[in-house]
Amino acid sequence: MNRILKYGLIGVGAVVGIAVAGGAYIAATFNPNDYKAAIIQAVKDSKQRDLHINGDIKLSFFPSIGATMGKVSLSEFNSDKEFAAVEHARVSLALMPLLSKQMIVNEVAVSGLNATLVKYKNGPTNIDDLLGKDEKKNDDSQPVKFDIASVSIEKTNLIYRDEGTGAQYAIRDLNLKTGRIANGAPSKIDLSFSVQANQPKLDISAQLKTTLTFDLEKQRYQLEGLDLQAGGAALDISNLTLNAGGDASADLTTQEFSASKFTLHATGKKAKDNFEATLDAPALSLAKDKFSGDKLTLNAKLDGASGNIAAALSLPGLEGNAQSFKSSAFTLDLDMKQPEQAFKVTLSSPLSGNFQARQFNLSNLTVAVKATGDKLPNKSVSSEMKGSVQVDALKQSVQANLAGGLLQSQIRAKVGVNGFTNPTIRFDADVDQFDADLYLPKKSADATRSASAKTAQPEQPLDLSVLRKLNLDGSLRIGALKVANVKSAKVRLDVKAHNGLVNVSPLSANLYQGSMNGSLSVNAQASPSIVIRQNLSGVNVAALTGDAANFDTLEGKGNVGINLAMQGDTVSAMKKTLNGNLSLNLTDGAIKGINIAKKLRDAQGMFGKGGASTQTQSANKEEKTDFSELKATFKVNNGVAHNDDLSVKAPLLRLTGNGDINIGNDSMNYVAKATLAKTLEGQGGRDIVGGITVPVRVSGAFSDLKYTLDFAAMVGDTVKQKVQTEVKTKLQDQLKSGLKGLFR
Repeated sequence: MNRILKYGLIGVGAVVGIAVAGGAYIAATFNPNDYKAAIIQAVKDSKQRDLHINGDIKLSFFPSIGATMGKVSLSEFNSDKEFAAVEHARVSLALMPLLSKQMIVNEVAVSGLNATLVKYKNGPTNIDDLLGKDEKKNDDSQPVKFDIASVSIEKTNLIYRDEGTGAQYAIRDLNLKTGRIANGAPSKIDLSFSVQANQPKLDISAQLKTTLTFDLEKQRYQLEGLDLQAGGAALDISNLTLNAGGDASADLTTQEFSASKFTLHATGKKAKDNFEATLDAPALSLAKDKFSGDKLTLNAKLDGASGNIAAALSLPGLEGNAQSFKSSAFTLDLDMKQPEQAFKVTLSSPLSGNFQARQFNLSNLTVAVKATGDKLPNKSVSSEMKGSVQVDALKQSVQANLAGGLLQSQIRAKVGVNGFTNPTIRFDADVDQFDADLYLPKKSADATRSASAKTAQPEQPLDLSVLRKLNLDGSLRIGALKVANVKSAKVRLDVKAHNGLVNVSPLSANLYQGSMNGSLSVNAQASPSIVIRQNLSGVNVAALTGDAANFDTLEGKGNVGINLAMQGDTVSAMKKTLNGNLSLNLTDGAIKGINIAKKLRDAQGMFGKGGASTQTQSANKEEKTDFSELKATFKVNNGVAHNDDLSVKAPLLRLTGNGDINIGNDSMNYVAKATLAKTLEGQGGRDIVGGITVPVRVSGAFSDLKYTLDFAAMVGDTVKQKVQTEVKTKLQDQLKSGLKGLFR
């Protein structure tokens, strides 16, 4: 036995010695560089590509068979344009396994690889000729056994370009270092690279460190100690940082996936808003027919110019399979803070659904809202809504049915959403009351002061771009509503919005002892345009204009007709393009700012003093001219409302007039003619001649109206009437005397 072992070892040693000697002889006598020209010509003949081998080819035969090459490049198909190039490359195979017809890759090292893959407009790529689609496989060939001592890839750049779509993707500065790569052997992985793309827009640098263990035959893969760090810009997000860690495994034969101690942390900036998000998954298991998760949490923060938002999502337990899953306690907490108020919102419900059909059901949803702020009733409002929500992600639809309190309102609402990219929204809602002013930003003292200097700054254009993507169809009813200090009741509006065209009809409500009914249309497809058609009946005009615009010039109750269209990119432009008509029919009211009757009584001292003049005064809040009826119609053209049929009836006078109200420039130039009644007793019982007309001009900016009374015209009319009266009296006296003499 010992003799057999002895001679066996001697034989093996002899074989090895002969192999080493043969390898040494080949290495000493064979020069692969002598065959460069033949290799280049063979590539040219078979692939129609130009191969350039600028460096030397070096071979090694012991302890492994390998080849080392210097700079090598390959051209595009039938072109001298470079397709790929490498600065340095080495590949080696283990020698001894070759004796038993096994190929074990021992080492792979590549440095300075640059390659560009192109997909042409008509479909093929620039590597189709290299794929060898028609080559027949040899079933007797032995597969390569992965047992690589190390892999080293440095300074590698790969580019993909799609000429049909214009998309371009680049992997730059790719560096990869590994330990031993073999079945069942843990291998250290150290990978770094950067990615740039234009569809979607990406500019990311990343570094990955982990330990990889795999079994190719059983198709099992495991990552331990995952440490991923990335940063850069993605889409419209800048200053992006991403950190991920944990363990993960996959069994492709059974389609089982699991993760433990997995964490993901991301920060970034979108526009002017900073965000932060953290995902924790202590244990997550996915199988073909079962999955489970424990204490899944997601925390996110958003810090923006308009306020801060913090969100926390929790799934304490998740179990089921692809067809059916459930979680007993899904919760979402939102904490929103704005300069003048804060909101806390909590959503909780059992969660169930079907992952395969992508259907999710919140069957018993509770939405609790708490708002705090100095402007809120009692500085705090709490409310709660209950209902259900169903989501079908495959059909891209959401159905919600909710009822209960929301802030200071009681709501019943049905909402449906179809399509997630360009959603179509349908709704039907009833609200008992809502005060929007509690949640709208208040004008600060600085904003008020800057309003006087707004002409020095360019006016901001109207941004109605959100309406261009809005697809909305629904009905809203509100028992009591307050918006911009305007109060209304029994509000109803039916809204249809599609592709930038918004139509609200009917738009009706009860307001200020009267009612309104009409429509509102907005076209936001190009330059914004608005059409308003409204009929106000029995409305208290003073209360309405006072609350709406702090405009305290007209009193009365009656009807107002509005039919106006406007267009422009700014509010000022819209005011200057107003076209249409307006009508007023008021009773038992007053024109505030001047008492015309009193002015006429005070002017009686001008008679007999040899002359008169005009008198101008600013609006006086303590004075007003009462009327029993006021009627007027206005034709609006390019922001100027023209009237020539004013009719005002009062116990002591009548007013007619004509002129312009320049809505575009916030000014007016109007002449009203006040005619005194035939019998008018002034202060102290002194009689004033009736029937005369006094022009009253109203002019200037709305904020500083001037009233000018032309007493010269009034005195002229008075003198004229006196002369006519005296002449008539004298003629009558002379006629009477003449007749008496004639009869005598």
